[in-house]
Amino acid sequence: MNKEVLVIDDNPDIRYLICNILKEKHFSVRSAANYDQAVLEINKKVPDLAIIDIKLDRADKDGIDLLKMLIKKKNSIPIIMISGHATVQIALESIRLGAYEFIEKGASFSTDKLLNYVNRALETANLKEEKDIIENKLFHSFDLIGRSPSIVKVKKIIEKLSNAESRVLISGPTGSGKELVARKIHKLSLRNKKPFVVINAASLKEKTYERELFGQEFGDGTISFGVLDRANKGTLLIDEVTEIPIETQANILRVLIDQKFKRINGKKDVHVNIRIISSTSRNLTAEVASGKFREDLFHRLNVVPIELSPLSSRTEDIPDLINYFKRKISEINGVQEIDIDTKNDQLYTYNWPGNVRELRNLMERITIVSANETKENIDKSISDILNNKGSADNITSYKDTFTSPLKEAREHFEKEYLTIQLKKNHGNISKTADFIGMERSALHRKLKQLGIKGIN
Repeated sequence: MNKEVLVIDDNPDIRYLICNILKEKHFSVRSAANYDQAVLEINKKVPDLAIIDIKLDRADKDGIDLLKMLIKKKNSIPIIMISGHATVQIALESIRLGAYEFIEKGASFSTDKLLNYVNRALETANLKEEKDIIENKLFHSFDLIGRSPSIVKVKKIIEKLSNAESRVLISGPTGSGKELVARKIHKLSLRNKKPFVVINAASLKEKTYERELFGQEFGDGTISFGVLDRANKGTLLIDEVTEIPIETQANILRVLIDQKFKRINGKKDVHVNIRIISSTSRNLTAEVASGKFREDLFHRLNVVPIELSPLSSRTEDIPDLINYFKRKISEINGVQEIDIDTKNDQLYTYNWPGNVRELRNLMERITIVSANETKENIDKSISDILNNKGSADNITSYKDTFTSPLKEAREHFEKEYLTIQLKKNHGNISKTADFIGMERSALHRKLKQLGIKGIN
């Protein structure tokens, strides 16, 4: 399916030129001659990419305002800003606000440059979507593994919740699988065809809680939808719920009671039907006692409590977890399953501060970097990592990229992806280049740039 580009420029000659350049390359193209037309086109359908002139026809609105509006509607949309009169400061500001690139209309403007930026911007957006898909597969394909009494108890509670609409409060240390449990509850519920939306309260800035939760309405008629809108008829997981400010807690309580809310600057009530699951790595009872968390909200959320134990207290599950992770990770990454000694004493004496997530990340790292290694060498690599020679805390996974700036996340993804492809092709550069659709010389440069050396 052709990618759709929206071209917004009040100069008819420039608009016509850019549209024709894109159509010749088989892009689907829409255009707008001014700010108001652009808003109408965006409200009809958000394009795959937008090219926006900074200077438009309205004195009170310009391309920067459109940039902000589009980012609010779809954070991942690639946007290229163009101008014939912009200063360096405006160009930098547009990049800071989320534009992918800035192009001058003057003598330096060229068809090749425009198409290069468009293709690169769409490629970056595709990488983000692919990572989202991988992340989605990871969560939906991984299961709750273990035969320890604590895990058996959790599984039984999840089964009992399959036909219920009860609110659930999941507590447990970081990395113990709270989001996985929430997803399993949603998957077994009658809402499983509807959205499952996650908001991590700990990652939000203090001034953005209300907007992220309730959304916002603007004077020009546009709406920035919050998570309550997006989760309607489905399930909302509020991760690290104790991080929500006490003032916002009162508004959440009102939503739980009335199942309705007002967006910021909104005039009308928005009615919703949402099942809320919350999670925390803190002692919520102690938070209530200290006055940091509302007692009435606590009782509304804590209808069905689920407690996850740290991995260090259920080490009998480690062999099952290792065998499960190494199989699933090899399937997902398309590499050979590795041979690991699950009786290695260090696996049981290590404290696992990152819990099951840390074990999963360890399996992912070992699977990627130790493919085709002997069992002895793999066991030695694990011991080195757990002895801090390889720092288990620095093990990364696809999920970790979402907390990184785009440049770092892209480099991490590319490095992991190219390492896997090289291993699959036994280090053969030509075969790898053919498979991924890249010139051999370009692949050499990319490997050097990412610091990927010879693959054994």
